[in-house]
Amino acid sequence: MRTTVRQAWRATVHLVLAAVLSFATIIFITVLMITVIATLAVVGAAMLPETVLVIRRIAGAKRRMVADWTGQEIPEAYLPIKGRLRERLRTAVRDPGTFTDLRWMIAHYFYGFLGALALPLWPVGLVVDGVWQGLLGREAVVLPLISRLADLDARWSTALLKPSPKARLVERVEELTETRAGAVAAHGAELRRIERDLHDGTQARLVSLSMRIGLAKRAYDRDPEAARKLLDDAQDQAEAALTELRHVVRGIHPPILTDRGLAGAVRALAASSGLDVTVGVDGGLEDRSEGAPEGGARPPAAVEAAAYFVVAESLTNAVKHSGAERASVELARLPAGLRVVVRDEGRGGAGGTSQAFGSGGEAGGSGLLGMQRRVAALDGTLMVTSPVGGPTVIEVELPCVW
Repeated sequence: MRTTVRQAWRATVHLVLAAVLSFATIIFITVLMITVIATLAVVGAAMLPETVLVIRRIAGAKRRMVADWTGQEIPEAYLPIKGRLRERLRTAVRDPGTFTDLRWMIAHYFYGFLGALALPLWPVGLVVDGVWQGLLGREAVVLPLISRLADLDARWSTALLKPSPKARLVERVEELTETRAGAVAAHGAELRRIERDLHDGTQARLVSLSMRIGLAKRAYDRDPEAARKLLDDAQDQAEAALTELRHVVRGIHPPILTDRGLAGAVRALAASSGLDVTVGVDGGLEDRSEGAPEGGARPPAAVEAAAYFVVAESLTNAVKHSGAERASVELARLPAGLRVVVRDEGRGGAGGTSQAFGSGGEAGGSGLLGMQRRVAALDGTLMVTSPVGGPTVIEVELPCVW
C-alpha cells in the first residue's frame, strides 16, 4: 500500500506541474497575440524571435517533465536563431520546430488539466484501496488510475513534441553545412601548412643545394679541395631536404599507415611518445606489427588517418601539458564504426570536466579543435572527460563500413 501511495503521489505532482504549465501557457497567449499584432504592424517585428525562444523554453520545460516521469527524453530539433533581424525572423518563421511547439501548446490548453481528475480519486482511493489492498492484500484499483493519467499526459506530450521528419532533416542539413565548413577550413589550413613547409623549408634547401653545386663546378678546376667541401655541404643539404619532404608527406598521409595499418602505426606512436603507453587492440582489427596475429579487418583510409591523428595529437598533448608518465590507447571495432580511447594519468583540466562534441560542437584549444574538425568531417563524435586532477580520457567514435 505504501508503494502505491508513493507512486500515486509522484503522479499527482507530475499532473499538478503540468496544470501549472498549462495555466502559464494560457497567460502566455496574451503575449503571443501582442507579438503577432506587433509583427504584422512591422514596428514590433523584433519581438517575434524572442517570443519563439520563450516558446522553446516552455516546450523544453515540458520535455524535462516528461523525461522525469518516463525516464525517456524527447529529442528536440531547432534551428539556431542568430544573425541579423531579418535572418532571425526568417528562422523563427520557417523552423518546423516552431509549429511543432505551437501545436503542442494549443493542445496542452485542453489536456494540461488532467490533474483535476486526479484530485477526487485521492479520497476514494485511500478508502477503497486501503481496504482492498491494505487489509485484503489485493491489487490496488483506484490510486493507480492517477498514474495512468500521468502516463496519458506523457504519451500525448511525446507525440506532440517529437520532432517531425522535416525538422530532423532541416537540423541534419544544418549540421552537415557546419561540418562541411569546418572540413573546408581544416583542409585550407592543411594546404597552407604544406605550402609553408615546402616554401620555407624544402624549397629553400633545394635553392641552397643548387647554388652550392654551381659554386663547386666553378671551383673544381682551380681549387679541388674547396669544391669537394662544397659538394659535401650540398650532400648534407640534399639529405636535409629529403628529411623535410618525408615530414611533409607524413603530414599528408603517414606512410606507416599504409605499411603497418592503424594498429601497427599506433604501436609505433606509443613507442616513440616518451610515455609508458599500453596499446589494446580489438581482435577484429588488422595489425601488421611484427609478431601480431594475422587476420582482421581494416577501416577505410580516411577513418584510419583521422584515428591516427587523434592518437598522435592526444599523446602529444599528454607529453606537453598533462605531466603524466603513463597513458593507454584502445582501438576497438564496432559493428558500424571504430572506437578510439586515449587515457592519460595527468593533471586533467583539458576542455572542461566532461564535454561531447559532434558535428555541431566546438572543442576548446587548437589541438582539441583540430581533432574535433577531423572527427566531425567523418560524421563522428568526440568526448573529452578531463576533471581537474585527472585523468583525461578522449573517446572518439568514427562511423564506417567494414
